[in-house]
Amino acid sequence: MSRRLVAGLVLASAVLAGCSDDPAPADSDRVVLSPAEEGEGHTHSGGEGALPIGTGTTPQAGGYRLELVGDLPEPGRPGDVSFRVLDRAGRAVTTYTPEQTKELHMYVVRSDLAEFRHLHPTMAEDGTWTGRVALATPGSYRVVVEFTPGDDPEAGHVVLGATQLVPGEWAPVAVADAPTTDDGIVRVSAPERLAAGPDERMVLTVSGADGERVALGSYLGTFAHLTGFHAESGRFVHVHPYGAAEPTEDGDELTFHTEFRDPGLYRFFLQVRVDGFLHQVPFTATVS
Repeated sequence: MSRRLVAGLVLASAVLAGCSDDPAPADSDRVVLSPAEEGEGHTHSGGEGALPIGTGTTPQAGGYRLELVGDLPEPGRPGDVSFRVLDRAGRAVTTYTPEQTKELHMYVVRSDLAEFRHLHPTMAEDGTWTGRVALATPGSYRVVVEFTPGDDPEAGHVVLGATQLVPGEWAPVAVADAPTTDDGIVRVSAPERLAAGPDERMVLTVSGADGERVALGSYLGTFAHLTGFHAESGRFVHVHPYGAAEPTEDGDELTFHTEFRDPGLYRFFLQVRVDGFLHQVPFTATVS
């Protein structure tokens, strides 16, 4: 498949859009989904003193509550996802501390981890957030929000998740054990085994699907965005690379600080910008 053809499978804020020869803005959310998605320097993954409030598997944690407003859109039809974050008194939170250029990060993931969307919704004056998403298939989905309250310095980093069913026929699929995958343009290679502990490293190699080097651009103020989920518990993890990529014979190496506490299989979604387009490539690795 040619680069131009694959680049035509583009989503603007998870909405299908046409391909353009103009480069995307530095932090645009225009994304090329990998084939798996069509069908299917710091960390928030934990560690002593760094463990976030909540795991992204429950709507309540640390006195905060995620309240979904309305239903998720039907498969194949882009629609809005709206929600509010409520504080201990039941009031909508309206002040946030920006992280990676955004006040709040939103993820929509199917329960079997076969579909994943990373969105940046906008907030109305009353504290209601809205993001537009296109889901390819029905199924049980979890809406995960990641934020730091701006008016509660003691709250720290909060991750909440609420589940909703998108009606239709579907069957869960097993998480593929694939440490090396590509989307036709970008290839990601990960170690098959990762170490648990509060101060470990994950090294990923990013190259072209043909093995040639690619020019990595910036996304959300860094060279990559990496999120993952424990395949069994659904626990959310989020890590960031240390500085710039290191060129090697096999591609560019990105090093991430990790603090995994739970052993087992993890499904990761790496987002990198190449030639002006944001590529999302899933892979798996086992923490032991």
